[in-house]
Amino acid sequence: MTTQDTIFGKIIRKEIPADIVYEDDLALAFRDVAPQAPVHILVIPKKPIPKLADASLEDQALMGHLLLTAKKVAEDAGLTNGYRTVINTGSDGGQTVHHLHIHILGGRQMKWPPG
Repeated sequence: MTTQDTIFGKIIRKEIPADIVYEDDLALAFRDVAPQAPVHILVIPKKPIPKLADASLEDQALMGHLLLTAKKVAEDAGLTNGYRTVINTGSDGGQTVHHLHIHILGGRQMKWPPG
């Protein structure tokens, strides 16, 4: 399966619906369908990168853009008391969709360690 064949690729192409909260030429952000916090939004690159470990130096600007997009999306969601960002990478990291994505979790106190 290629990154374009994942559910996130289909969301980027608007083949399946999503509650999109932000979109630009490089990134897309949408609400998670199985939220783990009162606010749970995913930020994904439109470029198909399977996981963080696959990002290269040519992706440096895109990676910075994704983090700044996560910041903007969190602010727009009203997460003024803080939030958690998570990037699961590979099977041991808990990654289930093989398209790089940043989880934004907020709206409640987060626990540590996360699991």
